[in-house]
Amino acid sequence: MTGNQARTLWNAADLLAAEFPEPRWAVPGIIPEGLTLLAGPPKVGKSWLSLGLAVAISTGGRALGAVDVEPGRALYLALEDTPRRLRSRLETVLTTSDAPAGLAFAVHWPAMPDGGAEKLHGMLTEHPDIRLVVVDVLAKVRGGVDTRGSMYDADYAAMGHLKTVADAHSVAVVVVHHVRKSGSDDFLETVSGTNGLAGASDTIAVLRRSRNTADAVLHITGRDVEEAEHALKFDPSCGAWSLLDGPASDYDLSDTRRAVAQYLRDTGRPMRPAEIAEGLGLRADNVRQVCTRMAKAGQLTAQDGRYSITDRVAHLSLLDEEAAA
Repeated sequence: MTGNQARTLWNAADLLAAEFPEPRWAVPGIIPEGLTLLAGPPKVGKSWLSLGLAVAISTGGRALGAVDVEPGRALYLALEDTPRRLRSRLETVLTTSDAPAGLAFAVHWPAMPDGGAEKLHGMLTEHPDIRLVVVDVLAKVRGGVDTRGSMYDADYAAMGHLKTVADAHSVAVVVVHHVRKSGSDDFLETVSGTNGLAGASDTIAVLRRSRNTADAVLHITGRDVEEAEHALKFDPSCGAWSLLDGPASDYDLSDTRRAVAQYLRDTGRPMRPAEIAEGLGLRADNVRQVCTRMAKAGQLTAQDGRYSITDRVAHLSLLDEEAAA
């Protein structure tokens, strides 16, 4: 960090006149420089996703099968893997027999408060072309928790060591973590631990399983990245996550369609999408899109901007209810 980035005190005029470099991206639009917390339930594929990003950057390929990335070095701290398992994963992910020269691994690393941060700082100083560091997982490097303080402070401090290194070297550091067992409508609230983890992060990415066409949805928000949802598909034969075309909502409509149909059936009258959305607590633009597609599929009847259940759908639903009785 040099020049204006290293300066810590500003007056308003100097700040407005200053020139700063544009943020660097490990994966444009998805993983910016700084500290990214990547959370998800066990076995959802967080490690496969992280490894795929590291391979793409170290080879100058395409991340998620769709996003061109600038080539550079990548460091992967695979702290839950044995060398044998790591080799097997790498062989699965690589599309050629050539090992990426710019990809390095470690299966052990000191906790960040116990010398791990200094070691990482030294590695990045020695290799300034490292563009991505993956820490898999946070629990392996966070160090002990001082029970005399608050858990929020402990979580914030655990991420603070990594953020300091990421900021000092303008590098993307992705930290793999878990989500709570209990779900939440707000994806940020699913991250295990206190809000200190998310508060210290520049970007939060949560990988959640999808019940429909997509295998998962990657929810992203942060200081330098626009909040977004990306539908992803996983190919176990090559351990690769791929980005699906279109918004994530296009791949997660089955439950919404059922909710819309049931709501119209219960109200017993034609309704506009805005009314349906208000009644279900859903986004109006999403419900409008769902109603349009349901009408094209013959599941709804549209007239004067209002939608109702078609006789065929209502009849089939009644038969299903009778069969279940």
